Amino acid sequence: MFDYLIKNGMVCDGSGNPWTRLDVGIRHGKIAAVARMPHAQGAVEVDASGMVVSPGFIDPHVHSDLLCMRPELHKIKVLQGVTTELFGQDGISVAPVSDETKPLWMKQLKGLNGDIGDWPWQTIDEYLTYLAKQSLAGNAAYLVPHGNVRTLAMGFAARQANDQEIACMAELVKEGMEQGAYGLSTGIQYPPCAYANLQELVELCKVVADYDGCFAVHIRNESNLSLDALDEVIEVARQSGVRLHVSHFKVCGGVNRDKWDTAVQKLENGRAEGLEITFDQYPYTAASTVFQAILPPWMHDGGTEQMLMRLQDKATREQLKHELLHNAEYDNTVMSNGWDKIVIASVASEANRVCEGKSIREIAAQKGVDPADVAFDLLLAEHAAVSMIIHWGEEADVLNVMKHPLQMVGSDGVFGGKPHPRLYGSFPRVLGRYAREKQAFPIWEAVRKMTSAPAQLLRLHDRGWIREGCWADVVIFDPNTVIDQATYEQPLQEPLGIRDVWVNGSQAVAEGKFVGTTAGTVLRRS
Repeated sequence: MFDYLIKNGMVCDGSGNPWTRLDVGIRHGKIAAVARMPHAQGAVEVDASGMVVSPGFIDPHVHSDLLCMRPELHKIKVLQGVTTELFGQDGISVAPVSDETKPLWMKQLKGLNGDIGDWPWQTIDEYLTYLAKQSLAGNAAYLVPHGNVRTLAMGFAARQANDQEIACMAELVKEGMEQGAYGLSTGIQYPPCAYANLQELVELCKVVADYDGCFAVHIRNESNLSLDALDEVIEVARQSGVRLHVSHFKVCGGVNRDKWDTAVQKLENGRAEGLEITFDQYPYTAASTVFQAILPPWMHDGGTEQMLMRLQDKATREQLKHELLHNAEYDNTVMSNGWDKIVIASVASEANRVCEGKSIREIAAQKGVDPADVAFDLLLAEHAAVSMIIHWGEEADVLNVMKHPLQMVGSDGVFGGKPHPRLYGSFPRVLGRYAREKQAFPIWEAVRKMTSAPAQLLRLHDRGWIREGCWADVVIFDPNTVIDQATYEQPLQEPLGIRDVWVNGSQAVAEGKFVGTTAGTVLRRS
């Protein structure tokens, strides 16, 4: 007798093999049998005729580090079929911290990770232990964030680290790996990670390589200097031996479209020489991040408070107005895309809620002021707790890269305000729009990109597959109707076609509705 018996489904087991019609028996939280079992019985029997049965989706790039503790908000992930997420992204997250750095990180991350009040932890172990005591709809894994260990070693100083400071960071990375992290993340576009040089990254990644962890990286520049930025992280992998994973792979700006093929070729060349390189991608032509990322790196020296103080200086503002239009030495979102392509996604206060969903150009026109002044004033008024959406590309480029075998699906979803629709729609969008409608790849290849591919990245042996002995993270979806409904105008619309979801053998979604089950757990590298 099984706890659940899923019958007559088209099982896409995560391997990328075509579907095969099998029954799936779940017992004590795990997949107990995968076979034709016409005479078997389950305490609950589920008819999956005409449906795909797949492993639970694994999202390798999220920003749910805090709001995963609020299942009434976080339920949108299991409603998409996502049963496991990888936190600690872009080198900027919630642990490790100290008494000195925690207040700074709480302010800097408010617009990205949300606000739950005080953080009752400092180390990664303490954070994961705290998380494990919460009601989680899905499973959580963690990366050591480079920026956090850097600030513990040297504060928010805008300079290269010395040998002693690098050694301190390396020891902190080792501690994080020992405490259960799956690798190291960095966002070399974001301060304080932006101040790191090649030596610093190589030495930290040597530690990660010793544990067979991955290096998940938001490269230094995703626009005009994107090819140089890829060269940098590939060289890190070459010198350290780490497994390289490029986060939200893209080339931003219409003027840079000619770089796409060369960028992909660089990843393939790295693979050809024996480097393990993968990447994730969200299925949209717009990005989303903290609004303060429009500013050049020197503005962030000393942290968010120092940045806000500089924005109050008239001479500094005039200098910034010039740099935002002409400085190509950093990933300059304004210069690459224009103020009309930058849309406010969320703010912290009701006073500026009217800005959500509007472009900076639109707000500036309504107020009759310079777009740069709108940006600076909004950052000041919201104490930098602002996120944005940047419309950067063309769907043809997204589709072409999506087909690549090194690609896996990642949402990069950010909660709050009027968010990017990828938060609510990424995985059903790939299944519906791209696999079914555009026939980019068969449905079983889409499933592989969402399951066993990220499982391999994390070295998970008991998730990401429909196999006996694996944890019963399982999704049933309708291949004929699955689709996203979230749009930029109405981003909080739930998807269609994700019928049933189990997390660790407990049903979290039934007939497309979240049933309130919080069976998620914290995963630690072992």
